[in-house]
Amino acid sequence: MPSARTLSPVIAAAGLVGGYAVARWTKKRPLGGVVLAVAGGVAARGWQQAVGGKGAAGLGAVYVGAFAGSHPLARKIGAWPAVFTVAGAMAGTAWAVTRTGE
Repeated sequence: MPSARTLSPVIAAAGLVGGYAVARWTKKRPLGGVVLAVAGGVAARGWQQAVGGKGAAGLGAVYVGAFAGSHPLARKIGAWPAVFTVAGAMAGTAWAVTRTGE
């Protein structure tokens, strides 16, 4: 069975991509925010198990920063490329941080 270390980077990236997709396709931004928040909460629980509270808080800040950063980046490179860029960066960061405890 996959561990929190394995799944949390994927869940965080999926939350960023899925949140944007839901908001765009339903034209209901709050619904996309729900997807983003739920995925972030699930990922944060995995981060807490993997690296403790401080590490989880740091990764949570990166998650929120990735979401916020996708907006100005989208003006430069387009919406989907921005979302995939920040999702990849988030997954890479979460993967690297959760591996420190191994």
